[in-house]
Amino acid sequence: MSARRWKGVCAYDGTGFTGWQSQAGGRAVQDVIEARLAKIFGRPVRLHGSGRTDSGVHALGQVFHFDADWRHDTDQLLAAFRAGLPAAIQIKTVRPAAADFHARFQARGKRYFYELHLGDADPFTRPYCWTIFKPLDFSAMLAAGAMLRGRHDFRAFTALNGAAREDTVRDLRRLEVSRRGRRIRITAEADGFLYKMMRSLVGALVSAGEGKLSPADLQRILASKERTAAIQTAPPQGLFLAKVFYR
Repeated sequence: MSARRWKGVCAYDGTGFTGWQSQAGGRAVQDVIEARLAKIFGRPVRLHGSGRTDSGVHALGQVFHFDADWRHDTDQLLAAFRAGLPAAIQIKTVRPAAADFHARFQARGKRYFYELHLGDADPFTRPYCWTIFKPLDFSAMLAAGAMLRGRHDFRAFTALNGAAREDTVRDLRRLEVSRRGRRIRITAEADGFLYKMMRSLVGALVSAGEGKLSPADLQRILASKERTAAIQTAPPQGLFLAKVFYR
């Protein structure tokens, strides 16, 4: 029987990992899952994810695919998958996919959310949020989010390290700020995200809430297409990849 393609969805606590993508000398989520697949199939199996997440970033719905020959029931593959993984990684689903399915190249959008906590968070909350000790103007954050929504060149909101040729235009179709007690959640959805774009958007909204950036300032920075120190990068622990969209 020839190998077939499989689509998986996983969740992970990124605290103890060097991100999603495999890298030399690092303990990436991809490395751990590939090691488990190698034990199941008795040979190396390469994963292809929908995209990277940085060190310390979490996921509820990371999508990946791989090719392997499995002669048993699909539920047995899921059980075998789950049996040898650390508690910080959960395989939510694994299903047969079309032979030409590609987790990265066929993705049509992603949703992220970011957690903020106003004041000192407890030890069970602190690892999964950005603790903010200054008061934030919620109305200013809403106004900033409304200004940034839409199709723009987001070069000023990424850390591309001089990769000037990369297309930096994205359709940010959703950027919402909601509050419940001391918790603030920033939710963003786009056709794609640039390197550290989500964390930069969060940093910009927090700066707006602190009174450091007005909507006019953000519009000017956006139009400049140049990274500036005025756009801070939010720390990784509050960021979650929520969902990857496919047609």
